[in-house]
Amino acid sequence: MADPTRRAILAMLLEDDMAVTDVAEPFAISLAAISKHLGVLAAAGLVSQEKRGRVKWCKLEPDALRGASAWMQGFGQMDAIDLDAFEAFLTQELAP
Repeated sequence: MADPTRRAILAMLLEDDMAVTDVAEPFAISLAAISKHLGVLAAAGLVSQEKRGRVKWCKLEPDALRGASAWMQGFGQMDAIDLDAFEAFLTQELAP
């Protein structure tokens, strides 16, 4: 959830189920890159994917978000979490 593209995808899927091509439309990255983002979200249990005919559809899994929300609410007494800064920190710490 630290990645801004993944957060944007989750926000889009909050509105309704979407085909992968529709998810990719507003982004200036390849369909393959969007598929990788969706794969990460699916592995985390935040999104499910289903093939309907020749089209792959994505659906938000709101129950999975409840656990993340409860965890983040534990930080409510602190300043707002800057997820972009957190991602940069993790990238730097985990770099070889």
